[in-house]
Amino acid sequence: MRTGGQVLVEALRINGAEVIFGVPGESYLAVLDAIRDQGNALRYVTMRQEGGASFAAAAYGDLTGRPGICFVTRGPGVTSATIGLHTAMQGSTPMILLIGQISRPYRDREVFQEIDYRRFLGETVKWVAEVDDAARLPEYVNRAFKVAVSGRPGPVALALPEDMLFSLTDTPDLAPARATPATPSPADIAAVGQMLEQAERPLLLLGGAIWTPEGQAAVIQFAETYDLPVAIGFRRQGLFPHDHPNFVGSVGFGGIPEPNQYARGADLVIALGSRLNDPTTLKHKVIAAPKPDCRLVHIHPGAEELGRLYQADLPILADPSLAALALAELRPTRLHTAATSEALAGYTAHVTLPPQPGPVDMAEVMHVLNERLPRDTTMTTGAGNATDWPNIHYCYRQFLGAAAPVNGAMGMGVPAAVAAKFVRPNSPSVYIGGDGDFLMNGQELATAIQYQLDPLFIIIDNESYGTIRGNQEARYPGRVSGTSLRNPDFAKVAEGYGAHGERVEATSDFKPALERALSAGRAAVIHVLVGPKSLGPNHVLEEI
Repeated sequence: MRTGGQVLVEALRINGAEVIFGVPGESYLAVLDAIRDQGNALRYVTMRQEGGASFAAAAYGDLTGRPGICFVTRGPGVTSATIGLHTAMQGSTPMILLIGQISRPYRDREVFQEIDYRRFLGETVKWVAEVDDAARLPEYVNRAFKVAVSGRPGPVALALPEDMLFSLTDTPDLAPARATPATPSPADIAAVGQMLEQAERPLLLLGGAIWTPEGQAAVIQFAETYDLPVAIGFRRQGLFPHDHPNFVGSVGFGGIPEPNQYARGADLVIALGSRLNDPTTLKHKVIAAPKPDCRLVHIHPGAEELGRLYQADLPILADPSLAALALAELRPTRLHTAATSEALAGYTAHVTLPPQPGPVDMAEVMHVLNERLPRDTTMTTGAGNATDWPNIHYCYRQFLGAAAPVNGAMGMGVPAAVAAKFVRPNSPSVYIGGDGDFLMNGQELATAIQYQLDPLFIIIDNESYGTIRGNQEARYPGRVSGTSLRNPDFAKVAEGYGAHGERVEATSDFKPALERALSAGRAAVIHVLVGPKSLGPNHVLEEI
């Protein structure tokens, strides 16, 4: 006989869970006790706030392609964690939220911290359920893993009543759930080849969250075989190496204009893995909707996404990695070298920053980071214009080496950098974000210290919610309201946590500060003061 908590933990382990990010609660003490018996086979990482825990789980999903696990308590715990669910849903990120629930006999009395999660989370997850019988836990856990990675990936939630987790059962374990990815038909792949033979200005546009190393290698081979220009969708920086000669930038918001201009003039777009959301398509202006101005091949693992908005010339239901492997087998009779050269020239002309105004030249900062950080670095960001520094001007080279909120949620980058160290403990993890973004979940610096992790946090301080300030100045010039910030000395804050702290007030200070931070052997913060006039790359207050 085992408790429900023991059955749950074993089901998670059988399905490949390695890390649980959570904030403890009395509603799932039986689970915490069962985790203790797992040793290093299943680690519970104690986070400092449920929003940070759910962001860390979402980042884990982005960085591995496997469901990130978050465990929170009922009521306030869940409401704090929903930001990670929304981020995972819009980012098509596999994630499982486990919720300690009130005991079954007290339902429907609005008892302490009671919420009906089927109603509360119905619009935020792919599937939500409440488990009443401990004997059915293996079934529910398997289904949760299957739903999280099937079709369009996304988050699921399971509510677990406290008394159910303490109850005893002799139910047996189940074999792990198996993914059943869709495979493209040979006829569809052949049709893509025919369309490429007819195209003059094609574009391969990558997106989605579940990719395999074999899938990325096949994409690279496919691009090289046809000499295709390759772009990434909004905040999908880890899908293609930025130093590859076929990479021509990111399409959508938060990029430079040239990739969008090329995409508008393309006569064939092969959207591989992307659901073509509005940040990637600039609210459906780069690729017109519902009927594009170009020929469109839309390859996506979710049947519900094909034809949802875009009427593609060739919709293909397929896992992106399996589709890439099939596409790599095509043999062209013509190359697209001229189109790639055109797109690459536009991208390279503006991806290198000119000197930036302010006490610290961020162009030099990005130059130093590109020169100094190794190829296997994982870069994490939150939201706001400060993320444009790395998302446009950092050379991403690590496969799935980026974690960023596709829904534009501030505060993801710090817990994501912590999660990255559990995924790749021997590789650098670097966060770059604004002062406003950092303080959304800066408390997770304590988590990094507790677990002796060494992520690097680079805070770009312009004393404001810079993105909103820029929009405010454009619409209401000189009428600042609600966007100014008075910040602490983040280097001293870091030292108070037990981390290494650096304060950079001049451009020449950054390189030596970076070297000291990287060699500190523990988590480190570099506080970069760019001044209130700097609102992002080539984005200066006076020009607005």
